[in-house]
Amino acid sequence: MSLGAVSLFSGAGGLDVGFELAGVELLFANELDHDAAESWRLNRPDAVQTMAEGDICDYQERLKELASETDVVFGGPPCQGFSVAGKMDPNDERSKLVWAFMSSVKTLSPKLFVMENVKALGALAKWSDVRTRLIQLAEESGYGHASFILNAADYGVPQARERFFFVGLKDAPCNWLHAAIAKHLENHRLPLITVREAFAGLPRFGMPGNDKGSTAEIRLAKNPILRKSPYDGSLLFNGHGRPIKLDSVAKTIPAQMGGNHTPIVDQALIDDPSGFDWVTNYHERLTRGLITPDEAQLEIPSTLRRLSIAEAAALQSFPDGYLFYGRQNKQYRQIGNAVPCKLAFAVAASAISALVDFDHKLAK
Repeated sequence: MSLGAVSLFSGAGGLDVGFELAGVELLFANELDHDAAESWRLNRPDAVQTMAEGDICDYQERLKELASETDVVFGGPPCQGFSVAGKMDPNDERSKLVWAFMSSVKTLSPKLFVMENVKALGALAKWSDVRTRLIQLAEESGYGHASFILNAADYGVPQARERFFFVGLKDAPCNWLHAAIAKHLENHRLPLITVREAFAGLPRFGMPGNDKGSTAEIRLAKNPILRKSPYDGSLLFNGHGRPIKLDSVAKTIPAQMGGNHTPIVDQALIDDPSGFDWVTNYHERLTRGLITPDEAQLEIPSTLRRLSIAEAAALQSFPDGYLFYGRQNKQYRQIGNAVPCKLAFAVAASAISALVDFDHKLAK
């Protein structure tokens, strides 16, 4: 089944990778940020003209021309206005881009649409009016709808990252659609992938293919916040750069990477899983009052470093060798803002399978 697709708010292309793997043909893509648009193009040299850079509101006439060819619309409108990591401001201009997405769906009238956003939009009472309006707009355009909050770690992504998906299928009953997609999502669940396993396919840090990383200095917080584990809520370092536990899935990596927010890894533990864990040892001594941050600052091992560009991309399950354009901090931001590719594939494949199921249902 050949499906023509339109990608909105494409970013560097994480969601696009998933839909491409699920078999769609990209007819049109749109991204406002120049560096992200260039990253999208770098990885699709045969489709550079497909990417239209700029404000989606300036391309409505083009969308009208594509309506007859478009079966699927997908995208992740910027989420900072809804995110608990931001100010959660309903008047944030970026909060309004979900309406630009739904307006484009109305213009294109595809069989299927998939909108991605932060968990908060789907879970918090604060945004119930937004969810109600999304449902109203979908129903006014003739779509059955279903929503899901999914953890990327359940679909082969080495990162515990929860995202909200709002899916619409033309003329489908809502209950049927939710059950159909849920059934297919179960078929795409995968065993947990640890950070160590994700890094195993990369060159050693410093080698070609994994030689770009943040140079932000690693400094200990003078007033650390201690939790039970150094890897689970403790704030040991300045700038909220959290240490990553290699033998589990990572916590959600932030979009603000590049500087002091960039997560921290220990190269010694990457090289030798049985090696000395300085972070855990420091946390234990700090908890017992045996050392101060000022004293420990003098003994930080040189093997402690920031997550590299290639490692961050691996934690988002980008394909090996995926390219990113722009200054290093812009590349980190593109990666942190992306939808994990394997999660994107699970959602895309499940939604498309539901579309096929519904076509068969109608044909009977």
